[in-house]
Amino acid sequence: MQDPFPESPTFVTHLECGMQHDHYEADQLHGLSKAGKPLLVKYDLDGIKQSVSKEDLAARPATLWRYREFLPVRKSENIVSLGEIHTPLIPVPRLQGGKGTVWIKDEGRLPTGSFKARGLCMAVSMAKELGVTKVAMPTNGNAGAALAAYGTRAGMKSYIFCPADTPEINVREIAAQGANVWRVNGLINDCGKIVGEGKDKVGWFDFSTLKEPYRIEGKKTMGLELADQMGWEVPDVIFYPTGGGTGLIGMWKAFNELKEMGWLTGKLPQMVAVQASGCAPMVKAYEAGEEHAPLWENAHTIASGIRVPVAVGDFLILRAVRESNGFATAVDDDKISAALDECSQKEGFLMCPEGAATYAAYKQELESGRVSPDESAVLFNCATGLKYPLPPADQSIDINEPVDYSMFD
Repeated sequence: MQDPFPESPTFVTHLECGMQHDHYEADQLHGLSKAGKPLLVKYDLDGIKQSVSKEDLAARPATLWRYREFLPVRKSENIVSLGEIHTPLIPVPRLQGGKGTVWIKDEGRLPTGSFKARGLCMAVSMAKELGVTKVAMPTNGNAGAALAAYGTRAGMKSYIFCPADTPEINVREIAAQGANVWRVNGLINDCGKIVGEGKDKVGWFDFSTLKEPYRIEGKKTMGLELADQMGWEVPDVIFYPTGGGTGLIGMWKAFNELKEMGWLTGKLPQMVAVQASGCAPMVKAYEAGEEHAPLWENAHTIASGIRVPVAVGDFLILRAVRESNGFATAVDDDKISAALDECSQKEGFLMCPEGAATYAAYKQELESGRVSPDESAVLFNCATGLKYPLPPADQSIDINEPVDYSMFD
């Protein structure tokens, strides 16, 4: 049988503070920088360009690991995988506003049913490579499920903390996949405090969003994969459901790396950070022209995955939005619900609430004029809609009574 992960050259040169730009050695265990900011992985991009071509990549299996040269894992033996296939890019013509094609990138096809598999498979692989055996994280649900699965796969102990109102299916799947899980009577930032305070007391490694460098690299594959699927071109605009923002930051990083290599030559996409009106710290900071987003008080939304009141990578999210000539926008919960229903009824596509927020935002920004109906757009559906409560379907037929066939008209 062919080795699914043959050894490939690696090109990581160092890590760099996203704020201060000071350097940190690769191949060592790091959390945040000395300034308390996220670390970004840097590569020898000329070396990648000389080592691999687009044609080389096309000959490889259509998985996340197709892009090995762009990723940080040094040794194939440390790759922790559950089968991270390319996710489909699905045109939805009944949802588009004009001549511009609209696609949904369906991340719900990944292991554990969400795009969190990308970041956690990479973070766990790197943790394995660097000798970590015990990990912890706060989660609104899907990230915890991914860490539970990949942590167990790697033989690590995982400790996961969820807000008390996390969807029940998420809590149960975390437990079912071998992690230790607790509900906490607070929000995700409260769960994060427990993880942070437990680092020295318990000895676990903090896997909180952007508090280790490698989830960004896993999420970066969304950008690499999207460009690959579109023939090394990119859409005009990307609508991305934004909580901690790892994926938006990662995609923007990918597009800039590809541009520096000459693999992307045209205009890069506008990056649109989509939040819920009940928890929109990035939107508030964007509109105020600020670099950082203060804690959002009394956060609430039906889209629990983007209910993140404060994000350590706020400045990186806002930087990506502004550098791309994009923007941040918020949508009300009733519009999220209506968008979910419309997508299901018109296209047969069951989005998760966070994914539906991107369609609600697309419609809203068509009306505002910030997006043209003739521009191409990609909406990220970050998880399968089957993980979330569904509307009742309680019609029934009694076989002991005559069937009234007129009701089927």
